[in-house]
Amino acid sequence: MDCEVFLIRHGETAWNAEGRFQGGLDSLLTAKGRAQAGQVGRALGKLLQDTDRARMHVSPLGRTRQTADLIVSHFRGTVEVLVEPNLREVSVGSWDGLTDVDIDAGWPGLLNGATPSDWFFRSPDGESYATAARRARDWLAGLDGTVIAVSHGLLGRIIRGVYLNLPHKDALQLPVPQDVIWHLHHGKVDALQAESRSQDR
Repeated sequence: MDCEVFLIRHGETAWNAEGRFQGGLDSLLTAKGRAQAGQVGRALGKLLQDTDRARMHVSPLGRTRQTADLIVSHFRGTVEVLVEPNLREVSVGSWDGLTDVDIDAGWPGLLNGATPSDWFFRSPDGESYATAARRARDWLAGLDGTVIAVSHGLLGRIIRGVYLNLPHKDALQLPVPQDVIWHLHHGKVDALQAESRSQDR
């Protein structure tokens, strides 16, 4: 795989703050989320400052596109933005937009024994891990050169897991902060911390 990827999760949203899993639904970035996108944009702008034309792949969902717009504003050169359906978040079907309390009330017992990293795939009508991993793999296989990718928490875990050939249980335990740039290169993944500014807090 001859590519270098800077993978980003969208900034915090209103539903993130409320503990709702968004999946295929959407909510707007919070002030904190906009600040996180700004931090990431500044860091990427510095990392890629010698690039005249950057390429960015963005999930079609609103929260990623809002994050991408904020990131792009920190680049000096041209940024070619492509909306990439394979980067959309994993949907949990009828559970999209709900909290764990809502799910437990509506589907009693289905979350019994689930962990914070695997409950998503208990949904009776959601996307399977295998399907999500397949689109992550297909997306990675089609890349060349350097690409910035703006995606989501769960799918971001799966992308990194596929890239590193991790077992699915290990992939689902990967961290998903919203102010870190994941650098995928030469078969490894490095975490690049975006530094905040006092006015972003």
